[in-house]
Amino acid sequence: MDIADSVLDLIGNTPMVRLRQVGKDLACPVVVKVELTNPGGSSKDRPALTMIEHAEKDGLLKPGGTIIEPTSGNTGVGLAIVAAQRGYRCIFVVTDKVAPEKVDLLKAYGAEVVVCPVAVPPEDPDSYYSTAERLVAETPDAFRPNQYANPTNPLSHFETTGPEIWDQTDGRITHFVAGAGTGGTLTGVGRYLKAKNPDVQIVAADPEGSVYSGGSGRPYLVEGVGEDFWPTTYDPALVDRVIAVSDHDSFLTARRVSREEGLLIGGSGGTAVAASLRLAEELTAEDLVVVLVPDSGRGYLSRVFNDEWMAGYGFLTAEGPTVADVLAAKDAHTPGLVYVQPGDSVRAAVALMHRHDVSQLPVAKGEMPLAAAEVMGSIDELRIMEAAFGDNSMLERSVEDVMSPKMPTIGIGQPVELAVQLLDLAPALLVLDGGRPRTVVARADLLSFLSADSPSEVNGSKAETSRL
Repeated sequence: MDIADSVLDLIGNTPMVRLRQVGKDLACPVVVKVELTNPGGSSKDRPALTMIEHAEKDGLLKPGGTIIEPTSGNTGVGLAIVAAQRGYRCIFVVTDKVAPEKVDLLKAYGAEVVVCPVAVPPEDPDSYYSTAERLVAETPDAFRPNQYANPTNPLSHFETTGPEIWDQTDGRITHFVAGAGTGGTLTGVGRYLKAKNPDVQIVAADPEGSVYSGGSGRPYLVEGVGEDFWPTTYDPALVDRVIAVSDHDSFLTARRVSREEGLLIGGSGGTAVAASLRLAEELTAEDLVVVLVPDSGRGYLSRVFNDEWMAGYGFLTAEGPTVADVLAAKDAHTPGLVYVQPGDSVRAAVALMHRHDVSQLPVAKGEMPLAAAEVMGSIDELRIMEAAFGDNSMLERSVEDVMSPKMPTIGIGQPVELAVQLLDLAPALLVLDGGRPRTVVARADLLSFLSADSPSEVNGSKAETSRL
């Protein structure tokens, strides 16, 4: 009988499929290595099993021990599956940008989950790296697989993923594309394919802002790919090219593949496919691009595939007048986003407000272009005036000591009608464009726009999100 002995025997041997619709205008064929058919739903099942097996063999993980790992979710699921089979306790540390359904999924496998802020550097005590290290130190018989430095991570792909791709393409593969996360997939597959044919090109698909494509690693929205440090599991000597992909292109590509190919993929899969399509435009029918899609879109239904979430971050555009129209009607000399750092003095913030003739400012940590997660709060002229009236010394205090909650946000493509509703409750809104803060729109901006526009046109606009 063809029956697996355990769910672990189902890991690997994933299928490949051609992108017939998305790639129909390309001379070069683009095929997907569909890793979402692994039992845990992602490519991370492979290194999860290999890392645990090696840890058991080396005596690093003992019966009844605890597995602790920082993860974007997929590695945690793979580890939880192995742990369920072998009786280990699991504690996973994730950032607050991870979709809630991923947290629920980890808990469904019996794991404990600790959520940490994403907008902090790796060395910060509250980062998910530091938190995981603290938990390992505090927990008896704990083992941290450390997928970012564990050599068995790329080894798993050298032993399984690489050979599968070579055999499935009959050695015809010319380019391999995968997201750059821990680097395990790129390193393991790249090492195997180049051993078979040194001319095979290994291409890293990377979120804009990640270190692999020259960024600082500051927050971006796509999950499970990109880094803010250099993992030792990544071998840059094997990578021939890095293609940076925006959150916008990642998410819209994931939605396009899902709707046109019937293949539901996640945001990081969108990053990889977007990079592979860009690459394939340069190639010929003699080439063959294989792109590894690491997981399913089912873990992102509340984010990438939720129209309201996408529109709120400025990725989709509604019909009728939108916030973008309000911004276009503003004075061309109006600056973009004016904001203060949390460590600035209140006096400096007041001077900045007077200079730009505004009455409120966002408070954010970092340089432009900011990520939405880096906005910490807001500062308001009226609140400062009330506080300074009783205590003039407060002007010398830092902004973070007196700041108010964050401004409400609105997507640049959302309808003016929604802006009217939100500005009825708040004096200003922070406008998000492609997931990043772009500027602030105030009541005066909206009044100016409405007075120059047709009221019937604005009031009759539909808040219907376009199907991009």
